[in-house]
Amino acid sequence: MIFTVPFIIIISLLFVLVFLFARTIDKRIWVSLIISIVLTPVLYFYVLYPLINIFSDYHHEKHFEAKAWKKTPAYRYEMAYDLEHSKLLLGKSKSEITTLLGKPEWFSWNDAIKANDTNFWNYNLGIKPGAFNKTQECIKITFENNVAKGIEHYQLEQQFNE
Repeated sequence: MIFTVPFIIIISLLFVLVFLFARTIDKRIWVSLIISIVLTPVLYFYVLYPLINIFSDYHHEKHFEAKAWKKTPAYRYEMAYDLEHSKLLLGKSKSEITTLLGKPEWFSWNDAIKANDTNFWNYNLGIKPGAFNKTQECIKITFENNVAKGIEHYQLEQQFNE
């Protein structure tokens, strides 16, 4: 287990709250202290920690790997930050990007030509974990003269059929 500053603060606050609650049950300090020492980890790992994971949108971030990108498309959002900020794709040709990411999943609409434009490639990144998350993460790669010039991260609202 890694002891971080937020963990120490949360566990300390939880210990104080459990101790104060235990004092309302029994006025003997040693009994309250034993109850607090036993119940604090139980409350943290079985109540507070699951609630934090459900309601926060924190997720693991991984370095980009072409093999993992193709193998597990639902977890691409974990590699998105590295892919965008490393500028790995910028300056690469369409064939090089196809080798890294695979074929584009769809092309963006271009109002100027009134059709899907093959210079705007889109990839689905999956859905970030979270209790109330209804958005799908996506990236759009923009090409000029068959060379990647930009990468844009955006979100699509999920549509569920009833």
